Amino acid sequence: MERTGLVLEGGGMRGVYTAGVLRSLMEENIYLPYVIGVSAGACNGTSYISRQIERNRITNIDFVTHPEYISLKRFLKKRELFGMDFIFDTLPNELAPFDFHTFNNAEEEFVVGTTDCHTGETIYFEKTNYGQDLLTILRASSSLPLMAPVIEYGGRHLMDGGITDPIPIRKSELDGNKKNIVVLTRNQGYSKSEQGFLWLFKRKYSEYEGLVKGIQNRHAIYNETLQYLEEQERRGNVFIIRPSERIEVGRVERNPKKLEKLYLQGYEEAKQSVAHLRDFLELT
Repeated sequence: MERTGLVLEGGGMRGVYTAGVLRSLMEENIYLPYVIGVSAGACNGTSYISRQIERNRITNIDFVTHPEYISLKRFLKKRELFGMDFIFDTLPNELAPFDFHTFNNAEEEFVVGTTDCHTGETIYFEKTNYGQDLLTILRASSSLPLMAPVIEYGGRHLMDGGITDPIPIRKSELDGNKKNIVVLTRNQGYSKSEQGFLWLFKRKYSEYEGLVKGIQNRHAIYNETLQYLEEQERRGNVFIIRPSERIEVGRVERNPKKLEKLYLQGYEEAKQSVAHLRDFLELT
């Protein structure tokens, strides 16, 4: 098998589709040597590396109705919709313990993308250099504008990695992966629209020129990346797994039944692709 990467898109609660896909890969004992993700994709990817097959379902579905997970009241008071302390501290350290030992000792490389709010660059963090700061890096990559605070780390001000590199295929290629499996959370034919209410972002983040520029250009980068992916898929360099139809789950979804349905959809659609996926990976 050629060096192959696994690229995971974000998408908030739509990421339960990715969680289902990863469960299927884990059951098939398919572990790629390189995994890169942003936002929800990165969060789901950690449990894949740590070999915790049930953990993504537990954290994304079982706890979604917890009052500390998503709270409109907290958003109105603190401008924080998702309970970041709950998601990136209480859950991994207490309620749904994350296996840091297995993760840190796994052979797979794991890269998380974030956005530098000042420069507008995508800042990537590799497992070998963020050490014990995994949860902080994941938190930064998942901090959505207007919904979560900016994260300070390593002298930088960071937010959602999906702003500047929503599907980090080119970073994976740059790191030496000639083939890539890409898990998307939107159906074929989807096209991202230009960001509305840009004035609000400009006012809120007036000190972060790079972040505002990234938000303004996000739709163009996303749509161009999709075109590139489909071209690479035709050439046999990329294997795309994505929802077969438009999904009903939004970025901020609290209905466990809808989330469970999407999780099972990801699981089943990955299962249906296993034979072709093994051919793509040249596995017997």
